[in-house]
Amino acid sequence: MKSILITGKNSYIGTSLENCLMREPDKYKVSSVTLRDESWKEDDFSKYDVIFHVAAVVHQKEKPDMRESYFKVNRDLPIEVAKKAKQSGVSQFIFMSTMAVYGEEGKLGEEIVIKRNTPVNPKTFYGVSKVEAEEGLNKIINDKFKVVIIRPPMVYGPNCPGNYAKLEKLAIKLPVFPMIDNKRSMLHIDKLCHSVKEYIDSEVEGLYFPQDDEYVNTSLMVKKMANKSGKSIHLSETAGLVTKLIGKRINLINKVFGSLVYEK
Repeated sequence: MKSILITGKNSYIGTSLENCLMREPDKYKVSSVTLRDESWKEDDFSKYDVIFHVAAVVHQKEKPDMRESYFKVNRDLPIEVAKKAKQSGVSQFIFMSTMAVYGEEGKLGEEIVIKRNTPVNPKTFYGVSKVEAEEGLNKIINDKFKVVIIRPPMVYGPNCPGNYAKLEKLAIKLPVFPMIDNKRSMLHIDKLCHSVKEYIDSEVEGLYFPQDDEYVNTSLMVKKMANKSGKSIHLSETAGLVTKLIGKRINLINKVFGSLVYEK
């Protein structure tokens, strides 16, 4: 039996993984802890085989005065937790990083493909703090302490927070949505949990890029969301053309309708 500690109690991904693993109680013992205070430092990490670190500052509009918070939580905290885990004899540390480390959000009319050897180039506090956390974690790896770094694209699923939730709200409210041909790498929460389960079972280390088997078209995804909610939405090619004409210099439109994928 593997004993797993999830750091980031009540987080969407952490809770989803816990529910997934607890379907096999004979194979996994799962605990979770909040890192919002200092109490976790008193926890006995020696009873765990794996730490799954998902606690982070995310889904916030960045402002200059938030820089300290991003780096304290997204960089310093995972390194501190990992060092405690290593000293306690934990054999595997799994870190949730992000596709944002590449500094790409997508561009209308272009297909941006990220490959394994694509260099990181973060442009936000969130992306930079995650890159620096990765660098710090890689420095403490040894034969007895394995680190898994996951760089997922947008994670989605039932009750998912963040940008996916915003698209769901639009799908319910708007009668018309632009029809634009694009491709996005995305990752359903069930597939993410299954991937993490495989990393734990196989006791692997290294850098991983889980994604859905098929790329997603934003317009078709929004239509599917609307239909699921019992709403009717019209995908307009005319609105798509207008969006392309006015949207190339608008960051939000590029983020929604630009093509951004991981190489399969």
